[in-house]
Order: sequence, then C-alpha cells, then structure tokens
Amino acid sequence: MAPLLECRGLRAGHGRVTVVRPIDLAVDAGTVLAVLGPNGAGKTTLLSTIVGLLPRQGGEVLVGGKTVKAGRPDVAGRAGIVLVPDDRALFGALTVQENLRVAARRTAGIDEVMDLFPALRLRRRVAAGSLSGGEQQMLAIARALVQQPRVLLIDEMSMGLAPVIVEDLLPIVRRVADESGAAVVLVEQHVGLALEIADDVVVLVHGEVALRDRAASLRGDHARLEAAYIGGSDLFATTN
Repeated sequence: MAPLLECRGLRAGHGRVTVVRPIDLAVDAGTVLAVLGPNGAGKTTLLSTIVGLLPRQGGEVLVGGKTVKAGRPDVAGRAGIVLVPDDRALFGALTVQENLRVAARRTAGIDEVMDLFPALRLRRRVAAGSLSGGEQQMLAIARALVQQPRVLLIDEMSMGLAPVIVEDLLPIVRRVADESGAAVVLVEQHVGLALEIADDVVVLVHGEVALRDRAASLRGDHARLEAAYIGGSDLFATTN
C-alpha cells in the first residue's frame, strides 16, 4: 500500500533562496513522523510548502498517490492537508465554539473533538484571546481536527508552553493518528517527548536529512540524535 503522504525530491525555500534541499518523505496512514532539528533547519519551511503556503522550488507532494498542486493551500485543503501553525492563528475575538464552527466540516464533529479536550468544553464561550497558552494550543489542534484531516501537520506545538503541558498534549496527537488514520507530521523541539509518540523520525540540518530512523530505535540512543544535530550537545536536558 502506498504511503498516505509522500514528498518526492521536494525542494523548498523563499524566493530564490533554497532552504530545504531535495528530500523524500513517506508517512503511512495512522502513523506519526517527528521532524526534528535545530532552529533554522528548514522545518517550518517544509510544512509551509507541503500545505501550499509557499511555492515549491521542485519535487512533488502526493496524498493518497495523487499529486497536490504546488502553492495552492485551497487545493491542499481539499486533498485533506491541514496545518496547525506555530503561531496558532486563532481568531482572538471569537469564542472557542465560534473558532471551531468557522473551521468545522460538520457541526457534529465539534462535539467529537471536544471529547478530546474537556477543558475547551468548559471554556467554549470564552474568547480565544483570553485563553491560557495551553488552552490556545488545544484550540488550534481542535480547529484542525474538525476539518477532518487526512494529513495533519503540526508546527512547534510546544512553543511557549511548559513541558508538563506538552506531556498532556502529545498523547492526544498519538491518539488522533491511531483513531482517525490520519498521517501526522510533527515538528517539535522537545525531542524526548516527541520520540515517545512518534513512529518514525527525520532530523533536518541545514535543509538536509541528517538522520532517518524508527523512533523506537532512537529512544535509547541519544548519542546518534545529538551527533546528527550539533555533534554532541545534550538535547534531552530540558525534558528530563
């Protein structure tokens, strides 16, 4: 069976500046790919290109074996690609319920998503701009889920959040992949936590794949990850 999401020779950047060199990715339905790497490695550029916010400089993106037209977020959306951006991009003046209604493909889906985030149900009439950082991230993920993604891209979910909050959110990502069958691509700086819920791992450095392996093989092999990043610094200090 073909992967649900494929990138073939994908090259990405800004204008004439290439940030991501030609890379190949394959993510099966119901699996989580963790894309790791230092700041400036091209992770956000990669996701933005897959979802069509940036034009491709080369290569293909395919969903279910069908090529997705480059630089067209509307086409990517119809193919089932949904991005949770690192800035969350919520409508701050709208309530939790209203943010979800704007995005929902069907009203019933809102109740289903609320079951994943009981805290949001309690805060459903509160403006998104008044939520805590953790609640805003819950809402950003919930808003993506009500769109019923086939491919879910999550960019820096832990941005500005305490590790204890991230520990609560990441298992939900795993559950989404398991229960919905979506292919999930997770860009994350909390390496240890990401490894716990991922199936596969790619480390990007300077826009190139420095390491590719199963997450299970890397959970007990910090040295390989550290060497791939920056030659030996302790990446796991902030998550222990």
